[in-house]
Amino acid sequence: MAFTITDLTADGTTLECTVRASPDLQRFLTDEPFRTSYDVPIEDVPEGVLAVPALAQLCPVAWANGADVYVDEVDATFARALEDVKATLLSMYDFMEGGRLFVRRTIDPEPAHGTDAPDSDRAGDADGESGLLFTGGVDSTCSYVRHREESPTLISIRGWTITPDRDDDEKWDQLRARVTRFADDHGLDTAFVESNVLAALDHPMLLAHYKRFVDGAWYSSVGHGLGLLGLCAPLAYARAMDDIYVAATHWEGIDLEWGSRPDIDDYVRWTGTQCHHDGYGLTRQQRVDVIADYVRDADPDLQLQTCNDRMDGNCGACEKCYRTAVGLRLSGLDPTDHGYPFDDADYHDLRRSLERGEWVLGQDERYMWEDIRDRVRETEPTSPPERAFFEWLADADLEDLVAESAPPLLDRLLRAGARNAPNSAYNALYPAYSTAKSGFDRVRSR
Repeated sequence: MAFTITDLTADGTTLECTVRASPDLQRFLTDEPFRTSYDVPIEDVPEGVLAVPALAQLCPVAWANGADVYVDEVDATFARALEDVKATLLSMYDFMEGGRLFVRRTIDPEPAHGTDAPDSDRAGDADGESGLLFTGGVDSTCSYVRHREESPTLISIRGWTITPDRDDDEKWDQLRARVTRFADDHGLDTAFVESNVLAALDHPMLLAHYKRFVDGAWYSSVGHGLGLLGLCAPLAYARAMDDIYVAATHWEGIDLEWGSRPDIDDYVRWTGTQCHHDGYGLTRQQRVDVIADYVRDADPDLQLQTCNDRMDGNCGACEKCYRTAVGLRLSGLDPTDHGYPFDDADYHDLRRSLERGEWVLGQDERYMWEDIRDRVRETEPTSPPERAFFEWLADADLEDLVAESAPPLLDRLLRAGARNAPNSAYNALYPAYSTAKSGFDRVRSR
C-alpha cells in the first residue's frame, strides 16, 4: 500500500500536485489534486520545501494503514521531523501501524533571507520573522499577547473549519476582514493560506474509519497539528520566518489524544523554520487571565471570536460562546465589552442546555468546564443567578453530561456503512494505481 506525490508545481502563489494511491487506499482520496494558495510568490521555494504541505496531510493517513509514501524530493529537516511526529502518533494510538517515506533526493537548502517579505518595519527583526496561526479566539489571542514584542505575522488558514466550498466564501471573507482589522489595530502583517486538504482527502471516509478510535474527528484528533503547520512551509520559507507558533488547546495535566500537542508541534520543522506549541503551561482560564490583564493595561476594546456558528461575531448561544463568556466574567471582564452578548439570565439557559445534552461535547470540553469549576470555587458570585449557576456547576457530574451528549444515531450508522462498504464501490471511481519504486531511497530517522 502506498501514496505517491507527483507533478508538483508552483505557479506564482499557487502550489499543486497529484496524489495517487494503491487500490486499498483509494477510498481516502477524492479526484481533486492537492492545491494550496498563498499571498506571496512561492516559485523560488525549493521543491523539497514545496513537498511539505502534501506530505503533512498524507503521512498520517499512510501511518494509519501501514502504508508507504513516495515523493521525488523532500527537505531533509522535514523528513526527520516526520519520523519524530510518527513516533508520537504511534505511541498515542493503537490503530496506527506506521509506514515509510521513500524519496529520490533529500535536500538541505540554504534558508531564505526574506526577499519576499513586505518592506515594512512591522515585519519582524533582522534575524527573521515569526508567524502565529491566528483565529482571534482565546488561545491564539493569548499567544499574540505572549509574543507581541516579536510582532508576529498573523497566519489564517482556509481548509479545515472553513472549507474551500463556495458556501463558505462568506465565512472566509468575514474571517479575513476580522483578522485584518486586528492586524491593522496592532501594527501587524497578515498571511492568508487557502487549501483543499480536506477536499483532496476524503475526510468523511477518514471519519467513517477512524471516528470509533478517537474522541474528535480525524483532523482534530490526528492530523491538524502537523497538517496546518505543514501548509505554512512555502510561506515561511519565502518570508524567512524563523519561528511559527500554534496556540495550545489543552494544557499540562490533560493527556488527551489530540492532533496538536507539544510532542507533535514542537517536532515540526523544515529548513530555516522551527514550530512551537505555545501556551501549554496555562489552562484555558489562565489564558483568559492573560488576555484580561492585557485588556486592562493596553487594549480595553479587544474583541474575541470563538463562536461555533458564526464568523462575523459571536452568537452568544452556543456552548463555546457561553464557556468563553463565563470565563471572561471569572477574569473580571464584562463579556459584552469583548464580543459576547451575556447577562445573568443566560446562566439559566446555559445550565438547561448542558443538562439536556443539546451540544455534542467531548473530553476536552469536560476538562475546560472542570477548569472553570475550579475558578468558580474561588470566586464570589455577584448576583443570585450567578450564585445558583456556580452552586450547580460545583456539584455537576461533568462526565455524565459528556456521556449524554452523543452524536445522532444516524451519523453513527452512516459512518459504519461507509467503513464496511467493499473497496470496489470506491475503486471504480479512480484510475488504476501503478508506480515504479526504483530510484527511491527510504528516509530513516537519524
